[in-house]
Amino acid sequence: MLDNIVIVLVETSHPGNIGAVARAMKNMCMNHLVLVSPKLFPCADATSRASGADDILASAVVCSTLQEAIADCQIVIGSSARCRTISWPEITPRECAEKLSIDALDNKVAIVFGRESSGLKNDELDLCQYLLRIPCNPDYSSLNVAAAVQVICYELFVASGRSYDVAIGDKGEIPLATADQMESYYEHLAQALSDIGFMHPDKSKTIMRRLRRVYNRIQLDTKELDILRGILKMAQGNKRNQ
Repeated sequence: MLDNIVIVLVETSHPGNIGAVARAMKNMCMNHLVLVSPKLFPCADATSRASGADDILASAVVCSTLQEAIADCQIVIGSSARCRTISWPEITPRECAEKLSIDALDNKVAIVFGRESSGLKNDELDLCQYLLRIPCNPDYSSLNVAAAVQVICYELFVASGRSYDVAIGDKGEIPLATADQMESYYEHLAQALSDIGFMHPDKSKTIMRRLRRVYNRIQLDTKELDILRGILKMAQGNKRNQ
């Protein structure tokens, strides 16, 4: 899906925005960038703002007209923040992503972004089948072009079904505690609470049931369980030595 989508920037005036767009695209696994008559490209400012997405800039295609940029595309979507006197079929980024999750599998798609100051002209929108608008503050609807690209590319990334793993510390390396280990812990916990004088016989069942609920909300791994049992042993030992 994502391989069939190109991001088209029309007459970008600031090369830094081209670099920022490349960075936004690479964040979301999108690789195809087309530039229509950029004011200045290539440029060191673009490379600097790309922050490592140099490959997107290196493979960017530069065209002289929008017609040339979209010539081989079956679906063309124009992004605009401004209301138009002539209505186009409008879609939000999420609706766009849902549509393209099917349509972009077999068709090449261009998503077109206009000039930083004035967006797309009406004759450029005439080349688009849909008008893509990002819902935002109606009193301040002007988004930086890179921010707009980021929002749309994120929705496309999610709709594409791409999965990603985030490893935090040793998560996944230590097995979760088994039901048998948890029952052994609950027995130890009940005994420890009794030893330190916290548990009262007439309330023990209610307290233990609530404590079970607490621990059931978090999946303890075996290392965490060992730490908790060590704390209980220490508390019991200190109580006996008093």
